[in-house]
Amino acid sequence: MNLMISVSGIRGIVGESLTPKNLTAFAMAFASLMFRQREMRAGSKSEQRPKIVIGRDTRPTGNAISDLVSNTLLLCGCDVVDLGIATTPTVEIAVPAEHADGGLIITASHNPVAWNALKMLNHQGEFLNAADVDELLAIADQELFVTAHWNTIGSLSGNERYDALHIKKVLELPCIDTAAIAKEQFRVLVDCVEGAGSSIIPELCRELGIKDIVEVGCGGSGIFPRNPEPIEENLSTTIAALKKSVCDFALIVDPDVDRLALLCEDGSLFGEEYTLVACADFYLKHLRGPVVNNLSSSRALRDIATKHDVACYSAKIGEANVSEMMKEVGAVIGGEGNGGIILPELHYGRDALVGIALIVQAFTLWRSENRGGSLSMFRRNFPDYSMSKQKIELGSTSRAKLEKLLTDIAGHYHSAEANRLDGLKLDFTDSWVHLRPSNTEPIVRIYAEAPSKERAEALASELKHEIEQRVAGMEMPGGIGEHE
Repeated sequence: MNLMISVSGIRGIVGESLTPKNLTAFAMAFASLMFRQREMRAGSKSEQRPKIVIGRDTRPTGNAISDLVSNTLLLCGCDVVDLGIATTPTVEIAVPAEHADGGLIITASHNPVAWNALKMLNHQGEFLNAADVDELLAIADQELFVTAHWNTIGSLSGNERYDALHIKKVLELPCIDTAAIAKEQFRVLVDCVEGAGSSIIPELCRELGIKDIVEVGCGGSGIFPRNPEPIEENLSTTIAALKKSVCDFALIVDPDVDRLALLCEDGSLFGEEYTLVACADFYLKHLRGPVVNNLSSSRALRDIATKHDVACYSAKIGEANVSEMMKEVGAVIGGEGNGGIILPELHYGRDALVGIALIVQAFTLWRSENRGGSLSMFRRNFPDYSMSKQKIELGSTSRAKLEKLLTDIAGHYHSAEANRLDGLKLDFTDSWVHLRPSNTEPIVRIYAEAPSKERAEALASELKHEIEQRVAGMEMPGGIGEHE
Protein backbone atom coordinates (compact mmCIF):
# COMPACT_ATOMS: atom_id res chain seq x y z
CA MET A 1 0.00 0.00 0.00
CA ASN A 2 1.23 3.47 -0.87
CA LEU A 3 1.58 6.30 1.61
CA MET A 4 -1.78 8.04 2.12
CA ILE A 5 -1.55 11.84 1.87
CA SER A 6 -4.39 14.24 2.68
CA VAL A 7 -5.11 17.56 4.40
CA SER A 8 -4.73 15.79 7.74
CA GLY A 9 -1.18 14.61 6.96
CA ILE A 10 0.56 11.40 5.90
CA ARG A 11 -0.44 7.90 6.98
CA GLY A 12 0.87 4.41 6.35
CA ILE A 13 2.03 1.07 7.73
CA VAL A 14 5.26 1.43 9.69
CA GLY A 15 8.17 -0.23 7.90
CA GLU A 16 6.25 -0.51 4.63
CA SER A 17 4.74 2.73 3.35
CA LEU A 18 5.71 4.77 6.44
CA THR A 19 9.52 4.65 6.57
CA PRO A 20 12.28 6.67 8.26
CA LYS A 21 13.07 8.19 4.86
CA ASN A 22 9.62 9.63 4.21
CA LEU A 23 9.08 10.57 7.85
CA THR A 24 12.28 12.61 7.70
CA ALA A 25 11.39 14.13 4.33
CA PHE A 26 7.94 15.23 5.44
CA ALA A 27 9.24 16.55 8.76
CA MET A 28 11.81 18.63 6.86
CA ALA A 29 9.15 19.83 4.41
CA PHE A 30 6.86 20.77 7.30
CA ALA A 31 9.66 22.72 9.00
CA SER A 32 10.39 24.56 5.75
CA LEU A 33 6.68 25.35 5.32
CA MET A 34 6.59 26.74 8.86
CA PHE A 35 9.54 29.05 8.04
CA ARG A 36 7.74 30.31 4.92
CA GLN A 37 4.44 30.88 6.71
CA ARG A 38 6.10 32.65 9.63
CA GLU A 39 7.75 35.06 7.18
CA MET A 40 4.44 35.62 5.36
CA ARG A 41 2.64 36.47 8.59
CA ALA A 42 5.46 38.79 9.65
CA GLY A 43 5.72 40.40 6.21
CA SER A 44 9.49 39.98 6.20
CA LYS A 45 12.24 37.51 6.99
CA SER A 46 11.98 36.56 10.65
CA GLU A 47 15.00 35.98 12.88
CA GLN A 48 12.91 33.99 15.34
CA ARG A 49 12.82 30.23 14.98
CA PRO A 50 9.46 28.55 14.27
CA LYS A 51 7.97 26.75 17.27
CA ILE A 52 6.34 23.36 16.70
CA VAL A 53 4.17 21.51 19.22
CA ILE A 54 4.35 17.73 18.98
CA GLY A 55 2.30 14.99 20.63
CA ARG A 56 1.62 11.29 20.08
CA ASP A 57 -0.79 8.52 20.89
CA THR A 58 0.29 5.35 22.69
CA ARG A 59 1.24 3.12 19.73
CA PRO A 60 4.51 1.19 20.25
CA THR A 61 6.06 3.01 17.28
CA GLY A 62 5.07 6.46 18.54
CA ASN A 63 8.05 7.18 20.75
CA ALA A 64 10.64 6.27 18.09
CA ILE A 65 8.82 8.30 15.43
CA SER A 66 8.48 11.23 17.84
CA ASP A 67 12.23 11.20 18.53
CA LEU A 68 13.04 10.99 14.81
CA VAL A 69 10.66 13.78 13.84
CA SER A 70 11.61 16.02 16.78
CA ASN A 71 15.31 15.75 16.04
CA THR A 72 14.68 16.44 12.36
CA LEU A 73 12.77 19.61 13.26
CA LEU A 74 15.59 20.70 15.58
CA LEU A 75 18.18 20.22 12.84
CA CYS A 76 16.00 22.32 10.54
CA GLY A 77 16.15 25.15 13.07
CA CYS A 78 12.76 24.78 14.78
CA ASP A 79 12.07 24.86 18.50
CA VAL A 80 9.98 21.88 19.62
CA VAL A 81 7.54 21.63 22.52
CA ASP A 82 6.93 17.94 23.21
CA LEU A 83 3.67 17.10 24.99
CA GLY A 84 4.46 13.39 25.10
CA ILE A 85 1.31 11.27 24.99
CA ALA A 86 -1.52 13.62 24.10
CA THR A 87 -4.86 13.49 22.34
CA THR A 88 -5.29 15.12 18.94
CA PRO A 89 -7.63 17.84 20.32
CA THR A 90 -5.21 18.52 23.19
CA VAL A 91 -2.42 19.27 20.71
CA GLU A 92 -4.84 21.43 18.72
CA ILE A 93 -5.48 23.49 21.86
CA ALA A 94 -1.79 23.64 22.77
CA VAL A 95 -0.60 25.12 19.44
CA PRO A 96 -2.26 28.56 19.82
CA ALA A 97 -1.75 28.49 23.59
CA GLU A 98 2.00 28.16 22.96
CA HIS A 99 1.89 30.83 20.22
CA ALA A 100 3.41 28.13 18.06
CA ASP A 101 3.73 28.12 14.28
CA GLY A 102 2.30 24.64 13.88
CA GLY A 103 1.82 21.21 15.34
CA LEU A 104 2.46 17.56 14.55
CA ILE A 105 0.47 14.69 16.02
CA ILE A 106 1.89 11.20 15.68
CA THR A 107 -1.22 9.07 15.40
CA ALA A 108 -3.03 6.95 12.84
CA SER A 109 -6.31 7.58 14.64
CA HIS A 110 -8.63 4.55 14.30
CA ASN A 111 -6.27 2.51 12.07
CA PRO A 112 -4.82 -0.76 13.43
CA VAL A 113 -1.66 -0.76 15.53
CA ALA A 114 0.70 -1.41 12.59
CA TRP A 115 -0.20 2.02 11.20
CA ASN A 116 1.06 5.43 12.21
CA ALA A 117 0.91 8.93 10.80
CA LEU A 118 1.85 12.57 11.00
CA LYS A 119 -1.17 14.85 11.39
CA MET A 120 -0.16 18.40 10.54
CA LEU A 121 -1.55 21.60 12.08
CA ASN A 122 -1.14 25.28 11.22
CA HIS A 123 -0.53 28.11 13.70
CA GLN A 124 -4.21 28.10 14.67
CA GLY A 125 -4.05 24.45 15.69
CA GLU A 126 -6.12 23.43 12.67
CA PHE A 127 -5.36 21.02 9.83
CA LEU A 128 -3.52 22.40 6.82
CA ASN A 129 -5.76 23.43 3.94
CA ALA A 130 -5.40 22.02 0.44
CA ALA A 131 -3.15 24.87 -0.72
CA ASP A 132 -0.82 24.33 2.25
CA VAL A 133 -0.63 20.60 1.49
CA ASP A 134 0.19 21.31 -2.16
CA GLU A 135 2.99 23.65 -1.09
CA LEU A 136 4.33 21.09 1.39
CA LEU A 137 4.34 18.38 -1.27
CA ALA A 138 6.18 20.67 -3.68
CA ILE A 139 8.81 21.37 -1.02
CA ALA A 140 9.24 17.64 -0.39
CA ASP A 141 9.33 16.75 -4.09
CA GLN A 142 11.91 19.43 -4.95
CA GLU A 143 13.78 19.02 -1.64
CA LEU A 144 13.59 22.76 -0.95
CA PHE A 145 14.46 22.17 2.69
CA VAL A 146 15.59 24.71 5.28
CA THR A 147 18.36 23.40 7.51
CA ALA A 148 20.22 24.98 10.41
CA HIS A 149 23.92 25.54 11.00
CA TRP A 150 25.52 23.89 14.01
CA ASN A 151 24.96 26.96 16.18
CA THR A 152 21.36 27.68 15.13
CA ILE A 153 19.66 24.34 15.69
CA GLY A 154 16.43 24.48 17.67
CA SER A 155 15.76 23.67 21.30
CA LEU A 156 13.57 20.92 22.76
CA SER A 157 11.32 21.39 25.77
CA GLY A 158 8.54 19.35 27.36
CA ASN A 159 5.17 20.45 28.67
CA GLU A 160 2.76 18.17 30.49
CA ARG A 161 0.21 20.78 31.59
CA TYR A 162 -2.08 20.62 28.59
CA ASP A 163 -4.20 17.64 29.70
CA ALA A 164 -5.22 19.64 32.75
CA LEU A 165 -5.75 22.80 30.68
CA HIS A 166 -7.88 20.93 28.16
CA ILE A 167 -10.13 19.55 30.91
CA LYS A 168 -10.32 22.98 32.55
CA LYS A 169 -11.45 24.61 29.30
CA VAL A 170 -14.18 22.00 28.83
CA LEU A 171 -15.43 22.40 32.41
CA GLU A 172 -15.50 26.19 32.01
CA LEU A 173 -18.03 26.02 29.16
CA PRO A 174 -21.07 27.98 30.45
CA CYS A 175 -23.46 25.16 29.55
CA ILE A 176 -21.67 22.60 31.77
CA ASP A 177 -23.06 22.14 35.30
CA THR A 178 -20.94 19.62 37.20
CA ALA A 179 -23.11 19.91 40.33
CA ALA A 180 -26.16 18.81 38.36
CA ILE A 181 -24.22 15.88 36.85
CA ALA A 182 -22.99 14.82 40.30
CA LYS A 183 -26.58 14.63 41.59
CA GLU A 184 -27.35 11.88 39.09
CA GLN A 185 -24.65 9.62 40.63
CA PHE A 186 -23.85 8.05 37.28
CA ARG A 187 -21.93 4.81 37.01
CA VAL A 188 -20.15 4.88 33.63
CA LEU A 189 -17.89 2.53 31.70
CA VAL A 190 -15.01 4.23 29.87
CA ASP A 191 -13.24 2.39 27.03
CA CYS A 192 -10.11 4.13 25.70
CA VAL A 193 -8.82 1.11 23.73
CA GLU A 194 -5.36 1.59 25.39
CA GLY A 195 -4.94 4.84 23.47
CA ALA A 196 -4.12 8.46 24.25
CA GLY A 197 -7.35 8.92 26.20
CA SER A 198 -6.40 6.35 28.82
CA SER A 199 -5.60 8.96 31.47
CA ILE A 200 -7.38 12.14 30.37
CA ILE A 201 -10.83 10.64 29.75
CA PRO A 202 -11.28 9.02 33.19
CA GLU A 203 -9.98 12.24 34.76
CA LEU A 204 -12.47 14.33 32.78
CA CYS A 205 -15.28 12.05 33.91
CA ARG A 206 -14.27 12.41 37.55
CA GLU A 207 -14.14 16.19 37.29
CA LEU A 208 -17.49 16.29 35.49
CA GLY A 209 -19.03 14.75 38.59
CA ILE A 210 -19.51 11.14 37.47
CA LYS A 211 -19.60 9.06 40.65
CA ASP A 212 -18.30 5.65 39.57
CA ILE A 213 -16.03 4.95 36.59
CA VAL A 214 -15.36 1.45 35.28
CA GLU A 215 -12.18 1.62 33.19
CA VAL A 216 -11.69 -0.67 30.20
CA GLY A 217 -8.64 -0.37 27.98
CA CYS A 218 -7.27 2.52 30.04
CA GLY A 219 -3.76 1.20 30.68
CA GLY A 220 -2.22 3.25 27.88
CA SER A 221 -0.22 0.31 26.51
CA GLY A 222 -0.93 1.13 22.87
CA ILE A 223 -1.64 -2.55 22.18
CA PHE A 224 -5.24 -2.32 21.08
CA PRO A 225 -7.33 -5.18 22.50
CA ARG A 226 -9.72 -4.97 19.53
CA ASN A 227 -10.06 -3.11 16.26
CA PRO A 228 -9.79 0.47 17.54
CA GLU A 229 -12.48 2.05 15.35
CA PRO A 230 -15.47 2.60 17.68
CA ILE A 231 -18.17 1.06 15.48
CA GLU A 232 -20.69 -1.68 16.24
CA GLU A 233 -18.85 -4.70 14.86
CA ASN A 234 -15.78 -3.91 17.02
CA LEU A 235 -17.54 -3.39 20.36
CA SER A 236 -18.75 -6.85 21.42
CA THR A 237 -16.30 -7.08 24.34
CA THR A 238 -17.15 -3.54 25.47
CA ILE A 239 -20.86 -4.37 25.37
CA ALA A 240 -20.23 -7.48 27.47
CA ALA A 241 -18.20 -5.46 29.99
CA LEU A 242 -20.98 -2.86 30.19
CA LYS A 243 -23.63 -5.45 30.97
CA LYS A 244 -21.42 -7.20 33.53
CA SER A 245 -20.57 -3.97 35.36
CA VAL A 246 -24.20 -2.70 35.36
CA CYS A 247 -23.37 0.83 34.23
CA ASP A 248 -25.73 3.62 33.18
CA PHE A 249 -23.92 3.93 29.86
CA ALA A 250 -20.50 3.60 28.22
CA LEU A 251 -18.20 6.23 26.67
CA ILE A 252 -15.88 4.93 23.95
CA VAL A 253 -13.14 6.89 22.19
CA ASP A 254 -10.69 6.08 19.41
CA PRO A 255 -6.90 6.05 20.00
CA ASP A 256 -6.38 9.79 19.40
CA VAL A 257 -9.68 10.85 21.04
CA ASP A 258 -11.33 12.89 18.31
CA ARG A 259 -14.31 10.50 17.99
CA LEU A 260 -16.91 9.47 20.57
CA ALA A 261 -19.31 6.52 20.61
CA LEU A 262 -21.87 5.68 23.29
CA LEU A 263 -23.52 2.50 24.49
CA CYS A 264 -26.87 2.57 26.28
CA GLU A 265 -27.43 0.76 29.56
CA ASP A 266 -28.83 -2.32 27.75
CA GLY A 267 -25.79 -2.62 25.45
CA SER A 268 -27.49 -1.07 22.44
CA LEU A 269 -25.60 1.53 20.45
CA PHE A 270 -26.67 5.14 20.86
CA GLY A 271 -25.42 5.48 17.27
CA GLU A 272 -22.29 7.34 16.19
CA GLU A 273 -24.43 9.47 13.87
CA TYR A 274 -26.44 10.60 16.90
CA THR A 275 -23.54 11.82 19.05
CA LEU A 276 -23.56 15.11 17.11
CA VAL A 277 -27.37 15.16 16.90
CA ALA A 278 -27.84 14.92 20.68
CA CYS A 279 -25.04 17.36 21.43
CA ALA A 280 -26.41 19.91 18.96
CA ASP A 281 -29.96 19.62 20.31
CA PHE A 282 -28.66 20.39 23.79
CA TYR A 283 -26.18 23.11 22.83
CA LEU A 284 -28.65 25.05 20.67
CA LYS A 285 -30.71 25.69 23.81
CA HIS A 286 -27.75 27.70 25.11
CA LEU A 287 -26.44 29.29 21.91
CA ARG A 288 -28.52 29.48 18.75
CA GLY A 289 -26.89 29.58 15.36
CA PRO A 290 -26.22 27.50 12.24
CA VAL A 291 -25.00 23.91 12.44
CA VAL A 292 -22.78 21.99 10.01
CA ASN A 293 -22.18 18.32 9.26
CA ASN A 294 -20.82 16.55 6.18
CA LEU A 295 -22.74 15.24 3.20
CA SER A 296 -22.70 11.65 4.48
CA SER A 297 -24.03 12.48 7.95
CA SER A 298 -27.56 11.79 9.12
CA ARG A 299 -30.33 14.18 8.14
CA ALA A 300 -31.40 13.95 11.80
CA LEU A 301 -29.18 17.01 12.37
CA ARG A 302 -31.22 18.93 9.81
CA ASP A 303 -34.37 17.93 11.71
CA ILE A 304 -32.86 19.23 14.95
CA ALA A 305 -31.86 22.49 13.23
CA THR A 306 -35.43 22.91 11.97
CA LYS A 307 -36.72 22.30 15.50
CA HIS A 308 -34.52 25.15 16.78
CA ASP A 309 -35.24 27.33 13.73
CA VAL A 310 -31.60 27.52 12.61
CA ALA A 311 -29.87 26.68 9.34
CA CYS A 312 -28.11 23.37 8.69
CA TYR A 313 -25.28 23.14 6.14
CA SER A 314 -23.40 20.11 4.80
CA ALA A 315 -19.73 20.22 3.78
CA LYS A 316 -17.49 17.85 1.86
CA ILE A 317 -16.34 14.91 3.93
CA GLY A 318 -13.30 15.70 6.07
CA GLU A 319 -12.79 17.58 9.31
CA ALA A 320 -10.95 20.44 7.61
CA ASN A 321 -13.83 20.91 5.15
CA VAL A 322 -16.42 20.93 7.93
CA SER A 323 -14.40 23.44 9.97
CA GLU A 324 -13.96 25.70 6.93
CA MET A 325 -17.69 25.77 6.27
CA MET A 326 -18.42 26.36 9.96
CA LYS A 327 -16.31 29.50 9.79
CA GLU A 328 -17.98 30.63 6.57
CA VAL A 329 -21.53 30.36 7.93
CA GLY A 330 -20.82 31.23 11.58
CA ALA A 331 -21.88 27.82 12.89
CA VAL A 332 -22.06 27.37 16.66
CA ILE A 333 -21.60 23.59 16.58
CA GLY A 334 -20.77 21.01 13.94
CA GLY A 335 -18.97 17.79 13.23
CA GLU A 336 -19.22 14.53 11.37
CA GLY A 337 -21.40 11.45 11.65
CA ASN A 338 -18.49 9.38 12.96
CA GLY A 339 -18.87 10.77 16.48
CA GLY A 340 -16.72 13.85 15.91
CA ILE A 341 -17.91 17.04 17.64
CA ILE A 342 -16.53 20.50 16.77
CA LEU A 343 -17.35 23.34 19.16
CA PRO A 344 -15.90 26.70 18.02
CA GLU A 345 -16.37 28.08 21.52
CA LEU A 346 -13.37 25.91 22.42
CA HIS A 347 -11.56 25.26 19.12
CA TYR A 348 -12.13 24.19 15.50
CA GLY A 349 -11.28 20.51 15.84
CA ARG A 350 -13.13 17.28 16.53
CA ASP A 351 -12.94 16.75 20.27
CA ALA A 352 -14.27 13.74 22.17
CA LEU A 353 -13.76 15.53 25.51
CA VAL A 354 -16.21 18.24 24.43
CA GLY A 355 -18.54 15.54 23.13
CA ILE A 356 -18.49 13.71 26.47
CA ALA A 357 -19.21 16.87 28.44
CA LEU A 358 -22.11 17.89 26.18
CA ILE A 359 -23.73 14.46 25.97
CA VAL A 360 -23.49 13.83 29.73
CA GLN A 361 -24.92 17.29 30.42
CA ALA A 362 -27.69 16.77 27.87
CA PHE A 363 -28.63 13.43 29.43
CA THR A 364 -28.52 14.99 32.90
CA LEU A 365 -30.90 17.77 31.85
CA TRP A 366 -33.31 15.31 30.25
CA ARG A 367 -33.33 13.11 33.36
CA SER A 368 -34.02 16.09 35.61
CA GLU A 369 -36.96 17.07 33.42
CA ASN A 370 -38.33 13.52 33.26
CA ARG A 371 -37.63 12.38 36.83
CA GLY A 372 -35.12 9.80 35.75
CA GLY A 373 -34.84 7.48 32.78
CA SER A 374 -32.23 5.52 30.85
CA LEU A 375 -29.97 6.53 27.98
CA SER A 376 -31.92 4.24 25.62
CA MET A 377 -35.08 6.17 26.56
CA PHE A 378 -33.24 9.46 25.97
CA ARG A 379 -32.15 8.22 22.53
CA ARG A 380 -35.80 7.77 21.51
CA ASN A 381 -36.28 11.55 21.67
CA PHE A 382 -34.39 12.04 18.41
CA PRO A 383 -35.47 11.46 14.79
CA ASP A 384 -34.90 7.83 13.89
CA TYR A 385 -33.16 6.96 10.64
CA SER A 386 -31.19 3.94 9.50
CA MET A 387 -28.08 3.98 7.35
CA SER A 388 -26.49 1.58 4.90
CA LYS A 389 -22.86 1.79 3.83
CA GLN A 390 -21.65 -0.12 0.77
CA LYS A 391 -18.93 0.22 -1.84
CA ILE A 392 -18.24 -0.83 -5.40
CA GLU A 393 -14.92 -1.63 -7.09
CA LEU A 394 -14.30 0.44 -10.24
CA GLY A 395 -11.33 -1.35 -11.75
CA SER A 396 -9.70 0.83 -14.41
CA THR A 397 -12.59 3.29 -14.81
CA SER A 398 -11.08 6.75 -15.29
CA ARG A 399 -11.98 9.78 -13.22
CA ALA A 400 -13.41 11.50 -16.32
CA LYS A 401 -15.67 8.53 -17.05
CA LEU A 402 -16.74 8.40 -13.44
CA GLU A 403 -17.74 12.07 -13.49
CA LYS A 404 -19.82 11.42 -16.62
CA LEU A 405 -21.41 8.42 -14.92
CA LEU A 406 -22.40 10.45 -11.86
CA THR A 407 -23.85 13.20 -14.07
CA ASP A 408 -25.95 10.62 -15.93
CA ILE A 409 -27.21 9.13 -12.66
CA ALA A 410 -28.16 12.58 -11.37
CA GLY A 411 -30.20 13.13 -14.54
CA HIS A 412 -31.88 9.75 -14.20
CA TYR A 413 -33.11 10.55 -10.68
CA HIS A 414 -34.70 13.87 -11.66
CA SER A 415 -37.10 13.80 -8.69
CA ALA A 416 -34.18 14.07 -6.25
CA GLU A 417 -32.22 17.16 -5.34
CA ALA A 418 -28.69 16.55 -6.66
CA ASN A 419 -25.58 17.89 -4.94
CA ARG A 420 -22.20 17.56 -6.74
CA LEU A 421 -20.03 19.18 -4.06
CA ASP A 422 -18.40 15.84 -3.16
CA GLY A 423 -19.24 13.09 -5.63
CA LEU A 424 -23.04 12.92 -5.97
CA LYS A 425 -25.66 13.17 -3.27
CA LEU A 426 -29.30 12.55 -4.16
CA ASP A 427 -31.74 13.95 -1.63
CA PHE A 428 -35.23 12.42 -1.77
CA THR A 429 -38.27 13.37 0.31
CA ASP A 430 -37.66 10.85 3.11
CA SER A 431 -34.21 9.48 2.26
CA TRP A 432 -30.87 10.19 0.57
CA VAL A 433 -27.93 8.43 -1.03
CA HIS A 434 -24.36 9.70 -1.39
CA LEU A 435 -22.00 8.30 -4.04
CA ARG A 436 -18.46 9.32 -3.16
CA PRO A 437 -15.40 8.27 -5.20
CA SER A 438 -12.40 7.46 -3.03
CA ASN A 439 -9.30 9.64 -3.43
CA THR A 440 -6.98 6.75 -2.56
CA GLU A 441 -8.65 3.59 -3.95
CA PRO A 442 -10.49 2.67 -7.20
CA ILE A 443 -13.85 2.44 -5.43
CA VAL A 444 -17.05 4.42 -4.95
CA ARG A 445 -18.44 4.49 -1.43
CA ILE A 446 -22.23 4.40 -1.22
CA TYR A 447 -23.98 5.86 1.82
CA ALA A 448 -27.78 5.72 2.06
CA GLU A 449 -30.18 6.76 4.80
CA ALA A 450 -33.92 6.13 5.13
CA PRO A 451 -36.57 5.70 7.85
CA SER A 452 -35.92 1.92 7.95
CA LYS A 453 -32.89 -0.32 7.60
CA GLU A 454 -34.57 -2.24 4.80
CA ARG A 455 -35.25 0.92 2.78
CA ALA A 456 -31.70 2.19 3.30
CA GLU A 457 -30.24 -1.16 2.17
CA ALA A 458 -32.54 -1.24 -0.85
CA LEU A 459 -31.62 2.33 -1.86
CA ALA A 460 -27.89 1.66 -1.55
CA SER A 461 -28.22 -1.59 -3.52
CA GLU A 462 -30.26 0.14 -6.22
CA LEU A 463 -27.58 2.79 -6.76
CA LYS A 464 -24.86 0.15 -6.63
CA HIS A 465 -26.67 -1.69 -9.43
CA GLU A 466 -26.99 1.56 -11.41
CA ILE A 467 -23.23 2.11 -11.19
CA GLU A 468 -22.44 -1.49 -12.14
CA GLN A 469 -24.66 -1.31 -15.22
CA ARG A 470 -23.21 1.99 -16.37
CA VAL A 471 -19.60 0.89 -15.80
CA ALA A 472 -20.31 -2.25 -17.83
CA GLY A 473 -21.79 -0.06 -20.60
CA MET A 474 -18.61 2.02 -20.69
CA GLU A 475 -16.53 -1.08 -21.33
CA MET A 476 -18.69 -2.36 -24.23
CA PRO A 477 -17.93 -1.44 -27.86
CA GLY A 478 -19.82 1.74 -28.62
CA GLY A 479 -20.04 2.56 -24.94
CA ILE A 480 -19.08 5.88 -23.40
CA GLY A 481 -15.40 5.01 -23.46
CA GLU A 482 -15.44 4.57 -27.26
CA HIS A 483 -16.31 8.24 -27.77
CA GLU A 484 -13.96 9.90 -25.31
